[in-house]
Amino acid sequence: MSFEDNQPNNVDVQGQKIREERDQKERELKNNLLRVYLTSEARQRLSNINLVKPDIAKNLENMLLQLVSSGKLDRRLNDDDLKKILNQIQGTPKREFKVRRI
Repeated sequence: MSFEDNQPNNVDVQGQKIREERDQKERELKNNLLRVYLTSEARQRLSNINLVKPDIAKNLENMLLQLVSSGKLDRRLNDDDLKKILNQIQGTPKREFKVRRI
């Protein structure tokens, strides 16, 4: 093996390292923004949603980040606000069932 054979691997490794660092910085920025604009209860709910339905959690995070970046979100969201947004994202609210005992 010559030195030229190893160069593409070094470039690939360096490119991957740069992408990982960029992704890490984006995650830190996103987490900081969510920490500022969500109460602890709302962050906990988002964390729970992420465990069960990561795609919905990611959509919700992206929506919140868009609201923040566009300046439309000017206050902290609590758990009830997050529930309302979730209902809007999902479209149809959960059906409620009544049990009658005879």
